[in-house]
Amino acid sequence: MGSGWSSEEERQPLLGPGLGPAPGAAWRSRGEAAAAAAAVLPAAAPSPGRVYGRRWLVLLLFSLLGFVQGLVWNTWGPIQNSARQAYGFSSWDIALLVLWGPIGFMPCFAFMWLLDKRGLRITVLLTSFLMVLGTGLRCIPISDLMLKRRLIHAGQLLNGLAGPTVMNAAPFLSTTWFSADERATATAIASMLSYLGGACAFLVGPLVVPAPNGTAPLLASENSRAHIKDRIETVLYAEFGVVCLLFSATLAYFPPRPPLPPSVAAASQRLSYRRSFCRLLSNLRFLMIALAYAIPLGVFAGWSGVLDLILTPVHVSQVDAGWIGFWSIVGGCVVGIAMARFADFIRGMLKLILLLLFSGATLSSTWFTLTCLNSITHLPLTTVTLYASCILLGVFLNSSIPIFFELFVETVYPVPEGITCGVVTFLSNMFMGVLLFFLTFYHTEITKLRRESSKKAKQAEQQ
Repeated sequence: MGSGWSSEEERQPLLGPGLGPAPGAAWRSRGEAAAAAAAVLPAAAPSPGRVYGRRWLVLLLFSLLGFVQGLVWNTWGPIQNSARQAYGFSSWDIALLVLWGPIGFMPCFAFMWLLDKRGLRITVLLTSFLMVLGTGLRCIPISDLMLKRRLIHAGQLLNGLAGPTVMNAAPFLSTTWFSADERATATAIASMLSYLGGACAFLVGPLVVPAPNGTAPLLASENSRAHIKDRIETVLYAEFGVVCLLFSATLAYFPPRPPLPPSVAAASQRLSYRRSFCRLLSNLRFLMIALAYAIPLGVFAGWSGVLDLILTPVHVSQVDAGWIGFWSIVGGCVVGIAMARFADFIRGMLKLILLLLFSGATLSSTWFTLTCLNSITHLPLTTVTLYASCILLGVFLNSSIPIFFELFVETVYPVPEGITCGVVTFLSNMFMGVLLFFLTFYHTEITKLRRESSKKAKQAEQQ
């Protein structure tokens, strides 16, 4: 796992000669490999791995980085009505600001190569530096609105380029630093904090930034463009300060790996970068599981990013849409970490857990769809039903993410964790991008049709 970024002492084999798998032996799951090695060890031999207390600090720094990256990515969706008035954004601009997230995954394979060859520290430092540049560009004080919009788009793109690391490296970090009975929990915490950051954007944006007239009953003086713009810039400066603080902490202390591996799986030899892709693309079971993850999770992530835009036609305010998005993701994070902790103790039930979660997600999405089609189904469209259906959908889908990550790594072991999760998150972001493009095109066409129909109605009235 990246011999170029460790010392000679760290590269010494963890197990003695003959204790590891044979060069031509078939590789199976991480647990099977560890069990096979443990069976060969003498009964009086010391524990083959060691965990360090500093692992929690490394996990905290990485999780906070993912949290802020998700917060910056979802800055504009929850306040899209205010951003239109303050900066003159169009519907296409709002969707594109969210779309920069999946677009940032285009060089995902370069970040996977960097993680595999250079390790965690170099990759995380580069990621945090891109976030500093991105959030800094958005804070440059310029009166020209056209140039300001371009700087904001550039900043969102740079933040999107940080996505591959914070979304893919969680299983790699958990395997490198944590023992076998803590891996799923560490993966859940590191991966879910990014989604929690996106959820907090639903809360921070609408509460700090006032909504323009027509979406919330605020005073006319508070709804002025200058006041809204000042509040948005307050959010941008605060996010820039937090990113700079995290970059400084990462630069001061973020070791690439512990002195001794925590488990046999962490010390096992992995496939090369090229052979890993060949193994992934030739594994039909992995491809099926990857599509089962990428399609629903990618669509839901894009849908959540423009939730305010979607719920505006049914007269849901900016604040209500923010609370719906916030609780749907927070609930998924809490349940996901609990599920991962449960999976740490009971192996072999990952498929059953995923089936139960997806069954609940199917029922929740059906409920939400039938509720929105109340003109056909005659079901009541109330705030309670919208909250309940959206929150349940987010809980069931988001809580499946760490379970999927563990299943991916177990399925294609000994492919490096960063490469495995990089491929599936790339697919997920591809489906997210397709959905956002479709929603933008659909919303633009509907707006044009409404304008044309209103013009014709006015002309008919005048005649």
